[in-house]
Amino acid sequence: MKYIKKAFDQNWVAPLGPNVDAFEETLARYCCVKYAAALSSGTAAIHLALIIMGVGPGDEVLASSFTFSATINPIVYQGATPILVDCEPKTWNMDPQLLEAAIKDRIKKGKKPKAIIPVHLYGMPANMEEMLRIAEKYEIPIIEDAAEAFGSRFKEKPVGSFSKMAVLSFNGNKIITTSGGGALISNDKEMIDKARFFATQARDKAPHYQHSQVGYNYRMSNILAGIGRGQMEVIEDRVKKRRDTFFFYKKNLGNYEGIKFLEEPDESYFSNHWLTTILIDPTKSGRTREVLQKDLEKDNIETRPLWKPMHLQPAFSSCPAYLNGVSNELFANGLCLPSGTNMSDIDRMRVLEAIIRNLQK
Repeated sequence: MKYIKKAFDQNWVAPLGPNVDAFEETLARYCCVKYAAALSSGTAAIHLALIIMGVGPGDEVLASSFTFSATINPIVYQGATPILVDCEPKTWNMDPQLLEAAIKDRIKKGKKPKAIIPVHLYGMPANMEEMLRIAEKYEIPIIEDAAEAFGSRFKEKPVGSFSKMAVLSFNGNKIITTSGGGALISNDKEMIDKARFFATQARDKAPHYQHSQVGYNYRMSNILAGIGRGQMEVIEDRVKKRRDTFFFYKKNLGNYEGIKFLEEPDESYFSNHWLTTILIDPTKSGRTREVLQKDLEKDNIETRPLWKPMHLQPAFSSCPAYLNGVSNELFANGLCLPSGTNMSDIDRMRVLEAIIRNLQK
């Protein structure tokens, strides 16, 4: 409220202003990069990253199939083709071996992909060491989709700091929010300057309104950036709360047969555990994901299936896809549990008791 009031007092309500500048500086510092551009959404950030990378009609972009459609939509905006890559079992993120196989096959078919978009899914970092090795080997730039993983780290480095550009989201369901918003971060000043240029309608420096390129209305408002500045003061508390919720569920449900959690494979991974997610093996638990979900709904407890892979979505089913069956199984058997930072201990216990009742039927 302090930052929002200041914006109104100074009459800075437009998409620019002191809160935007300060929010960008705070984001860059937190993510251990040099520059950030605060934008209207994470989707806008991916779109601008693709534009800056020179992705256009007829190009191909490798992307995780196991993700939300916002990762893939901007590729289509540019007239390019998404090349969908399945995930590995341990992190549910893009499988490095499958990625390299896809690159080799696309090159063999006569078209080298223009970019790679791995996703740090549900807050779990992707194996960026392997991703970077492959990207450098074939000289294909990476755009990290860290929309769900703000506050997560891989080998002590914040996600988003490994690649040419990375995308953050501050949508209402994320670990911190600006109501709606996102950011593009990078160590390359020229790239961030271009992002800001395109995000403000690509207006040329001139005494009149002049546009030599097509632009977009993608900048964040000073009001929303004020919310973001306040949220950044509690980001570590938010990460701790989400992680505490994960460990609460894991401690109390981890010993039930047929229940498996998405957890950090080793000490290289630090997840913000944006959502606590489980896999339910019906042959061992005696319950399917659908049965558990419907029973919890009767108790007014909302859960959701894991992302439906992009290669199964009608909009993207015709895209080339390199699959190993992992994401199909995750979608069939996975569930997102209530994980919000506003959950009280009473809320968590109510959810836990409802799940246990179901499993013991």
